[in-house]
Amino acid sequence: MAETSGSQPVIRLQSISRTFLVGDEEVHALVEVDEEILPGEHIAIMGPSGSGKSTLLNILGCLDRPTSGDYFLDGRNVGHLDTRALTEIRRHQIGFVFQFFHLIPRLTAADNVELPMIFAGITHAERRVRTAEAVAAVGLSQRAGHQPDQLSGGERQRIALARATIMKPAILLADEPTGNLDSKSGGVVLDLLEQLNGDGLTLLVVTHDPKVAQRADRIIVLVDGHIAKRVRGDRITEVLTILTEN
Repeated sequence: MAETSGSQPVIRLQSISRTFLVGDEEVHALVEVDEEILPGEHIAIMGPSGSGKSTLLNILGCLDRPTSGDYFLDGRNVGHLDTRALTEIRRHQIGFVFQFFHLIPRLTAADNVELPMIFAGITHAERRVRTAEAVAAVGLSQRAGHQPDQLSGGERQRIALARATIMKPAILLADEPTGNLDSKSGGVVLDLLEQLNGDGLTLLVVTHDPKVAQRADRIIVLVDGHIAKRVRGDRITEVLTILTEN
């Protein structure tokens, strides 16, 4: 984890709730969630299915808005921002890594990595340099010209990680980043994530895997939309007890 002593929270949640209407029934995905996350922290988010993990990640990533409560990102209340401003935040401040990679099949690995910079209006020359550096950083320079279906699952996730960080975001949100990988490939991806975190990136990982969670600085456990527990990563047994009971 990067140095956080004396830092102000990069993320602050105040009484965040999210309610969905399913038919005639209200579903409370998140209920009065309060949390502060410091710059450079590595946080794992765990909980049983339906506990609100993905909903929380979507709100943190400005992909969804809370029904009530306030979300402050770098001291800025993002709940008051319009769609264009939220798009700029997602483009420049937050990176996303998903379980199923979401690479564009017809593009090469390098082209997938380059894509966010095209949308950001970065010059062709700079895009090429930064793409080569990002692909090299995940150890796949020799595979840069291959399309996703020519890559292994682990290679696809490493390319997805390069794409997620090409705009140099301050925060990376990862939703089950090793869920589709074998243990060896998953370990390589986790090592890369932790290297980025060590360089100062704030890292939040949703996971069902205790081995992934225990590598975090802290674990946040969600149950029925509430934060049921906050523990250090090395206290994973306490988390497993809660998950077994729920």
